[in-house]
Amino acid sequence: MLLAQSCALLGFACYATTLLPLQALWQLSNLQSGLIASAIFLGYMCAVPFATALTDRIDARKIYFIGGLLGFFGLLGMGYLATGFWSAVVFMVICGAGLAGTYMPGLKILSDRLQQVELSRHISFYTAFFGIGTGLSYMLSGWILEAQDWQAVYRWIALGPLAAMLIVLFFIPPLKPAAGLSGLNLHWRDLFPVKTWRLVLHNRDAAGYIFGYITHSLELFASRSWLVAFFGFCALASGSNFFLAITTLAGIINFFGVPASIIGNEIALRVGRKNWISFVMLGSAVAGIALATASGQAWWLIVSLAIAHAILIMADSATLTAGLVMSAPANIKGAAMGLHSLMGFGGGLLGPAIFGFVLDLTGSRSSADAWIWAYGAIVIWGVLFVMYEKRQGWSRKR
Repeated sequence: MLLAQSCALLGFACYATTLLPLQALWQLSNLQSGLIASAIFLGYMCAVPFATALTDRIDARKIYFIGGLLGFFGLLGMGYLATGFWSAVVFMVICGAGLAGTYMPGLKILSDRLQQVELSRHISFYTAFFGIGTGLSYMLSGWILEAQDWQAVYRWIALGPLAAMLIVLFFIPPLKPAAGLSGLNLHWRDLFPVKTWRLVLHNRDAAGYIFGYITHSLELFASRSWLVAFFGFCALASGSNFFLAITTLAGIINFFGVPASIIGNEIALRVGRKNWISFVMLGSAVAGIALATASGQAWWLIVSLAIAHAILIMADSATLTAGLVMSAPANIKGAAMGLHSLMGFGGGLLGPAIFGFVLDLTGSRSSADAWIWAYGAIVIWGVLFVMYEKRQGWSRKR
């Protein structure tokens, strides 16, 4: 499942890698560029209610198969058919629907086949490998872009979700019919179980982890969508090139999130999940602002701050998801996971667009101050979350 997830996520950073050439080719504003990056999360949000509801009724392997196909065709559409803003939005929405069919269904595949006592650490590895997939996505996309053109990036990377689908199909054994799956009879209440979601949100612990995941995802995905463009600005502002290609650097930096998430979960088990989340979110905000203010400095300082920001963003990722899974009652756990994913990627939908909008509003990509305002606009939400939860008493509990 870790290998499959890494393959399924290879298309994740294709647009971040090709943002600059596409912005010039299609004459996009920063807001439009951010909206295309956000479109993958829109597709995710539209599809994830179906994907998560179906995993409670049929083997999640079948949902994963559909998700892999959607990711494959979405990337091929970008590589062969996209000609501007609207067509790119459509194909990125399809890619997002493919991600919805693989990410949480992949977690459900694990939870259906593991004992409860094993879940926390398995979840930490599974969520951490999000960084492996996205890191490889930056690196492979950058290498292909350098060797060929932006269209080739999408055409080659489309093989990733196809490979993920085949790995799950051939190497994950199906569930036995006696596993309690109830068939395909779905009502709209199954897709949008509002009453059950209310029960989830009435659980104070579960609600805290969900809202924390929203702020985490907003900052994480905005940063990942704009990091390559920010490195490009830094190279111009400092007058010197980085020691590696900026797409390769972005990929390597993403890899730091893998041990950060796993180790962060282990620390959280010792100091308390909520204490750890509060500490990490405040640290991430400081690191993000420090990174934004370093744009004219030496490359080693910029890269060091980018690594620190990436580590701190991801240090509470597994903790937030594991906390939600452990705090949700067993009878509504599937709905809780669906809401967690839906709301979290809703933050991912907002993040890149907010970042691009603030860039346009404060001076565009050529202004150092604009980058500081843009980073400030995405890290502030974690600070506000911690302040709110401290007042409500959430962070004082384990």
